[in-house]
Amino acid sequence: MLSTRQYIAVDLGAESGRVILGTVAADKLELEEKYRFGNGALQEKGTLRWDFKQLFGEVCNGITETIKSTQGKIAGIAVDSWGVDFGLLDGAGHLIENPYHYRDSRTNGMLEKAYQLVPKREIYSQTGIQFMQINGLYQLLSMKLAHAESLARAKHLVMMADLVGHHLCGEIYGEYSLLSTGQFLDMKTGRYPKVLFEKLGLPLEIMPKIVPPGTVAGKLKQELSEQFRCAQIMVIAAGSHDTACAVAAVPAQAERWAYISSGTWSLIGVEMPQAIINDKTFEHQFTNEGGVHNTIRLLKNIMGLWLVQECRRRWHQQGREFSYRELTQMAGAAKPFAGYVDPDYPDFLSPGDMPDKINKYLTKTNQPATQDQAEIIRIILESLAWKYRRVLDSLEDIIGAEIDVIHIVGGGIQNELLCQFAADATGKKVITGPVEATAAGNIMMQAIACGQIKSLAQGRKLIRNSFDLKEYKPQNTQAWDKQYLKISKK
Repeated sequence: MLSTRQYIAVDLGAESGRVILGTVAADKLELEEKYRFGNGALQEKGTLRWDFKQLFGEVCNGITETIKSTQGKIAGIAVDSWGVDFGLLDGAGHLIENPYHYRDSRTNGMLEKAYQLVPKREIYSQTGIQFMQINGLYQLLSMKLAHAESLARAKHLVMMADLVGHHLCGEIYGEYSLLSTGQFLDMKTGRYPKVLFEKLGLPLEIMPKIVPPGTVAGKLKQELSEQFRCAQIMVIAAGSHDTACAVAAVPAQAERWAYISSGTWSLIGVEMPQAIINDKTFEHQFTNEGGVHNTIRLLKNIMGLWLVQECRRRWHQQGREFSYRELTQMAGAAKPFAGYVDPDYPDFLSPGDMPDKINKYLTKTNQPATQDQAEIIRIILESLAWKYRRVLDSLEDIIGAEIDVIHIVGGGIQNELLCQFAADATGKKVITGPVEATAAGNIMMQAIACGQIKSLAQGRKLIRNSFDLKEYKPQNTQAWDKQYLKISKK
């Protein structure tokens, strides 16, 4: 029987951040959200940034509230965040400027500029990462080509979650899973690709030391322990990328399984013992991101519920307020198969009038435009489900095996219509849960780092015992198959 210990998970998302108390005892893992705050892009001198001072201030507020609410000793604190973004530190370890937001336009056209310096296939052979202009590698290249003053002053590059960890404990480090999202690593070796950095003209010397998931990075700074009124708690690099934590918490058993981490983005993949970098993964643009416990997350990163979020935001600006639940209910009653969009169409990446962007796509592809909000949302959800099928078909081809079950985790499982569409479109059983997969994985990895949990398998069993799971079976598959064949020909 496990002794009872408590941990703090700081989970940072692109829309909001949360501080969560995790209690691991006996055969249960319990989570309690203690603090939530808004997060988002900051307009600064014509660029999109993250307001790091406010972000860290809210993290500290959340830790204060969490420690205040518990009488138990906190065993550890770990921070996870979205991928690709980073901050630059000077020689004294101070943040030089607010980190750029991955949706900032400075990376427009940067992929093509990278290919002029190093052939695309060569970049992929060294990194094994899906080509996206938002990747940290191309953000860094944009700064190099623009002769950015901040880059000239920089002594250290630190990814976002690890930047918060640095401010908590004073140590400078780069957690493996989070660094991998930026296309900064050779995924066959787990080290920096020195030759690639040289050919792109990037400063390898500013890259942090690489630490594996589950590393104790340091102890809480003395002044912060006094501010929080606690001991100098261990700061743990549990799995600094939120999806690495979420996949760690997938309650999978023996079947051949795939996962979808569903939220603003949808990350679809399988867990593998080593990177797969070959012609097929290059052709289908699959990414080999670092996972926990010597695993690779072979996945594809596609636009997720961002499209719904942006539609809702636009309609709110126009004075039409809808909850996400209302939009889903409306979509459920709307006409099926009224249209199709590619969720990864480049114009959908940046903030803006998403309903108008969707209609422009429909018009461009000779489909009828619509002003019906319910129909727009249904088109988005059906299109996501079809994209899931396309990606899973490619995955099965790459690994040479059929996937038996899809585990969907994360906040997106609250959209039950999308979960059912995923089962219908793929023809596979879908199991959803936990909704708090990222926080659960964060806490689980801290418990492993502290020796409370002995293995990943034991941790996943703990997850299965602790959270309600829901199963979706395929319905009306003939209609979905017929429609899929139709859109595949376009």
